[in-house]
Amino acid sequence: MVHAALSPAAPKPVHVPDALVFDFDIHADPGLLADPHARILDLLHSAPPVFWTPRNGGGWVALTHAANHEASRDTETYSSEFVPQDRMKALLASLPPGAPHIPQPIPITLDPPEHTKYRQPLQKVFSPKTIAALRDSIRELAAALIEEMKPVGRCEYMTAVAEPLPVQVFLKMLGLPLDRLPEYRAIVKEHMEAIDSDREGSMRRLQKIAAAMRDTVLDRRDNPRDDILSMLWKLEIDGQSTTLADMENYGVLLFIAGLDTVMNGMGLAMRGLATDLPLQHKLRENPKLIAEAAEEMLRRYTFTVPMRIVKKEAQLAGATLMPGDWLKLFLPAADLDAKEFPQPDVYDLDRENNVHIAFGVGPHRCLGSHLARVELQVLYEEMLARMPEFRLDPDQPTVFHGGHVIGIESLHLVWDV
Repeated sequence: MVHAALSPAAPKPVHVPDALVFDFDIHADPGLLADPHARILDLLHSAPPVFWTPRNGGGWVALTHAANHEASRDTETYSSEFVPQDRMKALLASLPPGAPHIPQPIPITLDPPEHTKYRQPLQKVFSPKTIAALRDSIRELAAALIEEMKPVGRCEYMTAVAEPLPVQVFLKMLGLPLDRLPEYRAIVKEHMEAIDSDREGSMRRLQKIAAAMRDTVLDRRDNPRDDILSMLWKLEIDGQSTTLADMENYGVLLFIAGLDTVMNGMGLAMRGLATDLPLQHKLRENPKLIAEAAEEMLRRYTFTVPMRIVKKEAQLAGATLMPGDWLKLFLPAADLDAKEFPQPDVYDLDRENNVHIAFGVGPHRCLGSHLARVELQVLYEEMLARMPEFRLDPDQPTVFHGGHVIGIESLHLVWDV
């Protein structure tokens, strides 16, 4: 288990009643770090549906499926513009000539209709048809990684497969050099572990990400290739050609999302399979079930926790939220809500309703969900076709991490050779 110090407790706002206060640190809660989804099931029983926590700068956490679904779709009340656009534009305009650009992860930090304008150009890149064309290359890489570890009889799965598979796939799509993968991962890890309320720190970290990409971004302007960076240079937004600032805005978002999120889903899924040997056997016997099995695994082990800032007074599951309040959309809890999914702790391949919201819902639904699904399904297929029965290593417990993407630091598997 990762041991982390709880963040300092923020003072409770006057509009928050004592009954809705629940002490929970998304980065350092001991129960979350011991077994995140067991702790989340506990939260659903012991905490209010929407509660205020003094940790991580102070803010609200939405647990239930209904609350998360409502807030995700209501962008007029629950905004993704953590710094309002007029204020950000004024800040950028006030910078002295030659000052480094402050990137914004666009379009995820915009609300409609601006969000739609910037998201639309990316839709083609991540469409089901485009992603389907990558399936064979994803399978080839997955097979190579699995065959390399197979004769050993044991592995640390995150470094052996779960990290290199989706990260290499995405670096190739984006057009970034594979030999800088360790550097890129370290930068993203630093950003993801940061505390929510550190806005100045966030700007500095985004500048660091943009700087790490800049040489490749500029090269693609002058020497275009068949990759996302080259495609982005060809865009026009409101009739204007793409600028370096636009490229960095798009780039930091794609960089963060592509180099962190899916690997955590892969780790959680493989841990789930390693603890359910009958399920392994069933899927080996009938691989056609794998696509559906991957969806139930996404529901059972949802891992992303998006943020919103409240724009106007609102009622959410009995809580009164005021302008300026922070809200965490705790999607892992939403997909374990017994009101939506009976016996939510049970992995059930025959579940009548497994329409999860692991990828979010509403305008900000994950743009890369098609890619994630293909990667997860291919990984299931290749692991179950090529590997003997694999189990958790009893001598090396799984190490988890919290944060805005809940996941696994190290996952040790063993199998007979």
